[in-house]
Amino acid sequence: MSTLKVLIVDDHQLVRDGLKLIVETNERFVIIGEAENGQVALRLIEELKPDVILLDLNMPVMSGMETMAALSNKQCEIPVIILTTYNEDELMINALALGAKGYLLKDTNRVHLFRTIESAIRGETLLQPDIMNKVLAAKKNKEGTSSSKKKIPVLTDKEQVILQFVARGYKSKEIAFDMGVTERTVKAHLTSIYSKLGVDSRSQAVATAMEHGIIHI
Repeated sequence: MSTLKVLIVDDHQLVRDGLKLIVETNERFVIIGEAENGQVALRLIEELKPDVILLDLNMPVMSGMETMAALSNKQCEIPVIILTTYNEDELMINALALGAKGYLLKDTNRVHLFRTIESAIRGETLLQPDIMNKVLAAKKNKEGTSSSKKKIPVLTDKEQVILQFVARGYKSKEIAFDMGVTERTVKAHLTSIYSKLGVDSRSQAVATAMEHGIIHI
C-alpha cells in the first residue's frame, strides 16, 4: 500500500510540529511539506502535489479562506481539511461551500483525524456531529420551512444501523466485520440507502438522514 502525502498549512510552528508527530504515527501517511501561510501553501501544492491538505483558517499574508477560494478558482481537486481552534459557524459553512472535505477543531483525537483524512482522500466529507448539526441548521434556515413538507424516507433497521456506522466514519469492510456480514452485503444496503434518500454519496446520505431525524449521533 502506497503512502499518502500530507501538506500541513498553519502559521504556528508548534502546531505544525505537533500535527507532524501525530500524523506520522500512522504508517499510511507522510508529511511532505509545511507552510506558514496560504501563499506559501499554493506554491508547495504546485510543486509537491500532496494527496491531502490540512489547512488552518486564521493565518497572516493569506488566510485559509483566501487559500480555499484560490484553490476553488483553480479547480484544484486535492482534498482540503480545515483544522482550526475556532468553532465559527459562518467560516465553517463558507469553507465547506468552497469544497473543504472536513472541518476539525485542533483538539480532535487522532482516530477522528485519521478517519477524516481517509474519507477526504476517498472524496467523501466527514464532519464531527456538532459541526454536522450546524451545517444542517444553516441549510434549514436557508431553505425555510419547505424541508418539513418533504416525505420522510423509510429505512430498514439494518439500513439505519449501517448508516450510523457510516456517520462515525467506518469503512464498508469495518461495518461488515462488526455486523457479521459480507462487505458485498453492506455495499448492497448502501445502494438501497442512496436510492431511498435520493443521494449519491456517504456524506449526503448522513446529512439527509440526520436532517429527517432517521439517525442521531
